[in-house]
Amino acid sequence: MRIPKEGEFVSIQSYKHDGKLHRTWRDTMVLKTSEHSIIGVNDHTLVTESDGRRWVTREPAIVYFHKKYWFNIIAMIREKGVSYYCNLASPFLLDEEALKYIDYDLDIKVFPDGEKRLLDVDEYELHSKIMHYPQDIDFILKENVKILVDWINNGKGPFSDSYVDIWYNRYKQLSQK
Repeated sequence: MRIPKEGEFVSIQSYKHDGKLHRTWRDTMVLKTSEHSIIGVNDHTLVTESDGRRWVTREPAIVYFHKKYWFNIIAMIREKGVSYYCNLASPFLLDEEALKYIDYDLDIKVFPDGEKRLLDVDEYELHSKIMHYPQDIDFILKENVKILVDWINNGKGPFSDSYVDIWYNRYKQLSQK
């Protein structure tokens, strides 16, 4: 599998635990790849839902995926500041078709003022029963919520003050080429 280079585009595919396609993002520009992570940007990117509905992202967003952690992070760059949307999800894998992961319903939203909200707990409980999430996955996800909250509280990784500026500026440089 060839690793995408800086400035190239990849598709992102989100699945549910039962293997059904959940959502796709058509063109995400790759900003950085490393052994364990991929950083990209969506800017007016076409998104297709599993029911066929389509929409376009409204603002630039820096996306962060990791091969070790059970979450991915979207930093949405808005006029009132950066909002973060964090999906509890399997580590990503990359093949010829797309960057892929399993979405496990739970999300943490971080507002520009630092307020944090755990979202979709009811959806997680329901899907956990319907799709029979194994106990080990439930444990891993709950542990990764703790890791994610620690990152948020301590400004680690995508939550550091300079992260969004660095990667948004890199995106602007690459888009001008």
